[in-house]
Amino acid sequence: MARDTADHTLIENRDQLAAYLESGSKPEAEWRIGTEHEKIVFYRDGNRPVPYEGTAGIRALLEGMQALTGWEPIHDEGAIIGLADAAGGGAISLEPGGQFELSGAPLSSLHQTRDELAGHLAQVKQVAEPLGIDFLALGFSPKWTRAETPVMPKSRYRIMTNHMPRVGSLGLDMMYRTCTVQVNLDFKSEADMRDKLRASLALQPIATALFANSPFTDGRPNGFQTFRGEIWKDTDTARTGGLLCAFGDDFGFERYTDWALDVPMYFVVRDGRYHDMTSVTFRQFLEGGAPDTLRDKTPTMGDWKNHLSTLFPDVRLKTFLEMRGADCGSPEMIVALSALWVGLLYDCAALDGALQLVSGWSAEDRLLLRNDVPKAALALPFRGGAVRDVAREMVELAKGGLQRRAVVANGEDETTFLAPLEEILSSDRTDSDRLLGRFSGAWGGSIEPVFTENTY
Repeated sequence: MARDTADHTLIENRDQLAAYLESGSKPEAEWRIGTEHEKIVFYRDGNRPVPYEGTAGIRALLEGMQALTGWEPIHDEGAIIGLADAAGGGAISLEPGGQFELSGAPLSSLHQTRDELAGHLAQVKQVAEPLGIDFLALGFSPKWTRAETPVMPKSRYRIMTNHMPRVGSLGLDMMYRTCTVQVNLDFKSEADMRDKLRASLALQPIATALFANSPFTDGRPNGFQTFRGEIWKDTDTARTGGLLCAFGDDFGFERYTDWALDVPMYFVVRDGRYHDMTSVTFRQFLEGGAPDTLRDKTPTMGDWKNHLSTLFPDVRLKTFLEMRGADCGSPEMIVALSALWVGLLYDCAALDGALQLVSGWSAEDRLLLRNDVPKAALALPFRGGAVRDVAREMVELAKGGLQRRAVVANGEDETTFLAPLEEILSSDRTDSDRLLGRFSGAWGGSIEPVFTENTY
C-alpha cells in the first residue's frame, strides 16, 4: 500500500462500514485490472542488501524515480517512502525490508498491463544502473538472514515489527523477506463478489503451486517449493488464511464486515503520527476501547479503510478483490498471474466453471491444499489425482474466458499471456524446480548465480 488513507468522516454505525465495501460494485464496462508486484533490491557488487540511507541507497533510488517520473513523493516523518502518480495512475512503495513495489494503475486490458510493467522496469533499471543496484525476481530473499536485511523507515512497520512475534513465528520473515505479485479485480454486486471470492479462495493454493518460486533461504534449499506460501501459515492467524466465513450461507458485505471488526487493529493515524492499536479489535475501538495513550479516540472511515488494508486473507475484500497467493517471478509470470484471474473471474462462463470445479471441495480439502501446497506444489496428491490436474483445468477455464473477452492488440488476444503457465504444466516443472536443478547442477551448490540469472 503506497499511502495510508486520511478520511475524517465519522463512523456512525456498522452499516456504514459494510456500505463502504458495497460501494465498490460497478458495471462490467467499468471493471479494471490492477497488478502489483514487489522486487528484492540488491547491490551487484557482492550481491549485498541495499540500505535505506546512503548515496546509493533505497532513498536515492526513490528520489531518482521521482525525478524521472515526476510522481508526487510520499513522506513519513520526513523520510521519502513512496511515490504516487497524481494523474490517478500507479504508485511506488517500500515493503519493510526494502522490497520495491509497483502498484499499477487500473487498466482495461492485459496488453496494457504488460506495457505498464515493461515501462516501469525500464525506468527503474535506468535509475538503478548508476547506483549499482539490481532486482531479484523471486518470492523470497534467497541469501541474507533476517538480521542482515535492511529496515525501512515506515511508522506502520515499526508497530507491526513489534507485534508480529506475539502472534506467530514467521511474521517477521513475511514482512522483511517475501516478495509477491497480486492482481486486483472488480465485482458488480454482492452476489458477484461472493461468487468470485469463493472461487478464488478455493483456487488460491493452486495458483500458489503454479507460481512457486521461493526454494532458497539463507543461501541453501529450504525444503519448500514456495517458502513464501509456508510463511503465511504462521503469520498472525487472526487476520490470515482461507476465510472460512466466506463459504457460509450468510456471507456478504456485512459478514465480512463482522469478521474484520473482530480482528485486532495495527494502528490509527492522528495528525500524521501512527499510534499502536494492537491491543484492541476494531469493534472494541468503536465501543470506546481505545488505549489511554490515544488522545483522539473518535473512529473515522479513514481508520476503517486503513484497518481493511492490514487484513491478510488469501483473497482480500476492499472495494475490489485482491488475489494474494503468488510468489513474484519474471515479467512474463507477473502478467500471467493477472491473466489467470482475469480469465477466470471476468467471464461468466469461466467463473461458473471455476465454481463447479470447486463445488465438491470440503473445508478439509481447502485446508489440505493450503497446508501442503508450499512443500509439494503441483505434485501434491488431491482428490484422486494431483494439484497439477486441477491447475490444468484452472488454466483451461481461464483461457476460455480470455478468448471470449476477445481483447486483441497487434493481432494477439489475451490468451498469449497464459503461455508461461502452459509451459509449466507441459513440463511439470515449476520455477522452483528449475532453480533447484540449477543449484544442484550448473551452480555447483552456490546461491550466487541466482543474482545474475534471476533478475529483471
